[in-house]
Amino acid sequence: MSKKKVNFMCTAFRDGFQSVYGARVFTNDFLPAVEAARDAGITWFEAGGGARFQSLYFYCNEDAFDMMDAFRETAGPDANLQTLARGVNVVGLDSQSSDIVKLHADLFKKHGMTTIRNFDALNDVNNLIYSGKCIVQAGLKHQVCVTLMELPPGCVGAHDADFYARTLQQILDADIPFDAVCFKDASGTAVPSKVYETIKRARGMLPEGTFIHFHTHETAGVSVLANKAALDAGADAIDLSMAPCSGGTCQPDILVMWHALRGSDYELDVDVEKVRQAEEVFKDCMSDYFLPPEATAVEPLIPWSPMPGGALTANTQMLRDNGIMEKYPEIILAMSDVVRKGGYGTSVTPVSQFYFQQAFNNVMFGPWEKIAEPYGKMVLGYFGKTPVEPDPEVVRLAAEQLKLKPTTQPVLEINDADPSKGIAAATGVLEKEGLPVTDENIFIAAACKEKGIQFLKGEAEVGVRKVDPSAEAGTEPKATKVAAKRQTGPAEYTVTVDGEDIRMAFEGDVVTVGNRVYRVAIRPETATTIQEQSADVSSAVTEVKSQMPGAVFKQLVQPGDHVHAGEPILILEAMKMEMEIQSTVDGTVDEVRVAVGDHVTTGQVLVTIKA
Repeated sequence: MSKKKVNFMCTAFRDGFQSVYGARVFTNDFLPAVEAARDAGITWFEAGGGARFQSLYFYCNEDAFDMMDAFRETAGPDANLQTLARGVNVVGLDSQSSDIVKLHADLFKKHGMTTIRNFDALNDVNNLIYSGKCIVQAGLKHQVCVTLMELPPGCVGAHDADFYARTLQQILDADIPFDAVCFKDASGTAVPSKVYETIKRARGMLPEGTFIHFHTHETAGVSVLANKAALDAGADAIDLSMAPCSGGTCQPDILVMWHALRGSDYELDVDVEKVRQAEEVFKDCMSDYFLPPEATAVEPLIPWSPMPGGALTANTQMLRDNGIMEKYPEIILAMSDVVRKGGYGTSVTPVSQFYFQQAFNNVMFGPWEKIAEPYGKMVLGYFGKTPVEPDPEVVRLAAEQLKLKPTTQPVLEINDADPSKGIAAATGVLEKEGLPVTDENIFIAAACKEKGIQFLKGEAEVGVRKVDPSAEAGTEPKATKVAAKRQTGPAEYTVTVDGEDIRMAFEGDVVTVGNRVYRVAIRPETATTIQEQSADVSSAVTEVKSQMPGAVFKQLVQPGDHVHAGEPILILEAMKMEMEIQSTVDGTVDEVRVAVGDHVTTGQVLVTIKA
């Protein structure tokens, strides 16, 4: 009996990059691997979108549209190049107006893409209707999604086969045009039996011959079994990756899935020997990149706190940048409560980032003391309808802190009425900065905001982590920030004491010795004397200190300005959030001790104010 050929998309150069390197990869570094994969016979690639759009402007000082053009040229004219979109959020964390949603589809078609996989993290089908129509009208193939995950143990009310069937029926009832349906599990937590039941039911609901795609990650250790369950239920394609961007937080490796299907009724449609050669090229391309250890591991606790692979390493990179990597275990544990009380949106970007930001705040400031703005807006309805009603007390706190009322108004209606969003608003920003007004620049300004403008002005910084090529053999690699204006990677050393090698890493005010983490204060001796002297100058001077680590994003006051208690004086950026630093007293600004771009630590004095 002949075996069924299994189709797959190679995700290595989009989701793989996001899941391993926080999407921070230079284009020229990986194009030889795309060429090798093409020569191995792979014709279907994930080539952009998702976090690989913003990350190029935020961290790589590159243009995502140039990257897509180069990808098309390398992959060849006949390759199916697919990107990822987030419904009305398109390729950002914030939702957009109708004209920007349409511009996204038009530009991705212009720059060589074939297919857009389109999802809404809340499974709010209203967020897929217009975006799906724009994709098809632009001449692209539309792969519409139902997003999956497993709820933390003890939670019920959504994310079962009945819920997914209802979501799919809503897609059909809304008459959204599509070329394929994808069941997307970004956290890799959906149990294989549920995957089987969901896709089996979908096969019975969809018109005969409808193409069904399944996507998962290895984060929870069940991706191969889940892929097999999807195939058994009638899926036509799965997603696979290539080493070094495979397994762990990524999709399973092409070679692993080929091996897992040996002796079954299925056969992966690939020349494995050529893929082996392509993986060696890819490994060589990425050999000088810092490989986070958490990217290569299965995390058994992920089902309790579903953090998707594509967000996990992006967030740990930011924790490293801010010198608080030791907080990661606490934040992951805190995510469970955030998911339980947030309305059960699927843990996939942008909702996974909202979950992480709120869990981060709960750890840093105390449970529910500070509502992260995106999380608060989600529970209040500004990103659409959550699968179940969020916790009423969390909704109350969000409304109180954000000064917003809960809403059921459609997201596009809210955004189309917002004068700060849309093509006209982005055009105004470009003109104010003296930048060319092109479709691409308009979209960059809308999707990437201030950081997009910094890129267009030639002021972008680079935050790509590479290992130190000068490190001695046998020592652990140093993670360095390449071509950056400031150093943010950890300084790592192997110290030999009495013949025993001890690993030490210095990162901000955190020092790791072996497997133990310490928070320390390091300063020149003369600084102590200066601080002691300044403490006696005037008891009427109030020091405004940072409550958390981050980078100074905006300076709102100057020495001599009069401020009131509660008035914003600085804005810090950390974990993709903007955090206001407010004056604690009425008075006159005496000294601003930081500048825009500076990294600050918890407890650092930022501004002094004379009462």
